[in-house]
Amino acid sequence: MYKNEFSGNLEKYENPIEYDVIHKNYNVDLYFIENLLSTNNDTIIELACGTGRLAIPLAKKGFNVYAVDIHEGMLQLAIEKAKKQNVHVHFSVQDCTQLQLPVSSNFIYMTSNAFQHFLSNESQNALFQSVKKHLQPGGEFVFDTRNALLSELSIVDEYEENSINSNGEKLTIQHREEYDPISQILTCRSINKLEHATFEDSIRLRYTYPMEMKRLLEQNGFELLHINGSWNKSDFTKDSPAMIIHARLIK
Repeated sequence: MYKNEFSGNLEKYENPIEYDVIHKNYNVDLYFIENLLSTNNDTIIELACGTGRLAIPLAKKGFNVYAVDIHEGMLQLAIEKAKKQNVHVHFSVQDCTQLQLPVSSNFIYMTSNAFQHFLSNESQNALFQSVKKHLQPGGEFVFDTRNALLSELSIVDEYEENSINSNGEKLTIQHREEYDPISQILTCRSINKLEHATFEDSIRLRYTYPMEMKRLLEQNGFELLHINGSWNKSDFTKDSPAMIIHARLIK
């Protein structure tokens, strides 16, 4: 049995309000998923739902949405947002590798590159087996992960960015990213500087290669229907920033 890989890799999500502000206007993945859903009475499941950026608008459209996340703070903000908008979503704190939901579905999705949080072969397999238990025969699983661009990963990347946080303060972030080609894990460390405070955080992200992904799906009982290079439905090439995986349960 593998260890829980997630509890020590969640520093980037310690400020759910700030995270929500940064990502609230991103919706290209929402449009992609909406186009795959044909009726508005289906039960759908979202994994790693964060602050409810997708779950809430889909529930507004009439879908019966079950949404899970392992981070209690992120999920609490999602619950508060749904209440304010008078939208009902079945939110619960869960480990995606050990899902315990009272429903099955024809459609499960996971966005925001959450797949990269599954750092080991064991946890990747456990995710697919957990999804499999909650998918009906022929059900579909859609998710994304960053494409491994070796020209970028082969160098240690150090850069700085400036922004304004949700309190109107100037924020300077110094990033350092280093990839381990053996583990296929990128370690990202950041020093966050405000006028009166400095704090550090880090995150580890696993990269999976296209043929590796295809075999992983097949070994867990899925068939790969299509890979796109972005949520805009661009063709997948070696230079694509992402792999948008559309898979179907076959057994």
